[in-house]
Amino acid sequence: MQQHQQQHDSSSSSMASLEEAINRKELQFAAICALVGIAALYVAVPRSSEPAIHSKRSKDFALNPKQWVNFTLQESYPLTHNTRIYRFTFDPNAKLGLPVASCLLTRAVLTTTGSGRSYSIIRPYTPISDPNAKGYCDLMVKFYPEGKMSCHIAQLKPGDTLEVNGPVTKLPYKANMKRHLGMIAGGTGITPMLQIIDAILSNPDDYTQLSLLYANLSPENILLKDNLDALAHAHPNFKVFYMVDIAATDWTGGLGRINKDVIMKGLPHPSRDTLILVSGPPGLVEHVCGDKEDENSQGELAGLLKEIGYKMEQVYKF
Repeated sequence: MQQHQQQHDSSSSSMASLEEAINRKELQFAAICALVGIAALYVAVPRSSEPAIHSKRSKDFALNPKQWVNFTLQESYPLTHNTRIYRFTFDPNAKLGLPVASCLLTRAVLTTTGSGRSYSIIRPYTPISDPNAKGYCDLMVKFYPEGKMSCHIAQLKPGDTLEVNGPVTKLPYKANMKRHLGMIAGGTGITPMLQIIDAILSNPDDYTQLSLLYANLSPENILLKDNLDALAHAHPNFKVFYMVDIAATDWTGGLGRINKDVIMKGLPHPSRDTLILVSGPPGLVEHVCGDKEDENSQGELAGLLKEIGYKMEQVYKF
């Protein structure tokens, strides 16, 4: 599931509000994440601070909302020049424990150059592996030179551990909750979309129609394109259309920025039976539907979707 600092840096106001929420032990993430999407948050907090996320969790699940647990890096492999998939392992008898649609939090303790002061950074990621798989989960991480968590994960070696916590519920999905879901994703913002797509297409009793507009810099930067194409080929209720900023003359997808015409042709029209999901870098989200007000609020609907005629209740911003 990717322009400015996409998934791994937020504005100073977002950092302040998130730090205050952590100190109150009321941390909640409504989405961004991953772009990977897309818009992940960074905050320096004392190591003892822990977000309060949900309540009881079974021992059959690896994630624990009340404490940070260590996952072990098994291996990683590249997707593009700046994006890799990392496989982390845990109890082989446990499932991850991640409902659809939700993410997990990662934490790392870093040291300030010069002063030697230690501080924690926290980032949300949406795993791309099967949530019912036992013993492992896969994270798709896009590397940014200034991205503190992506730099931390990039230097991990097999056998090293990463602190995780969760789950953090975003949009609780139920089969057939809408007749048609439209999706607009950019970069690593594909990760929450893929979580929902997999849940729908793997359930023979879920008849939801899915339409995805996926924007990237170039065809070479399209993440998990082979996977998405295979799903579209195998499932007639899933359609995907790619948009890129730069392409060779033989490119057959869309070229340029997502616009009203592309949305109106490729996504379901506004109605009570449709829902449009948006996930990606802040610039894409603002252009398509307007910024989120804060990490606990969807904010006002704006941008292209408002101009087309969608209502706030017909749009969800990850």
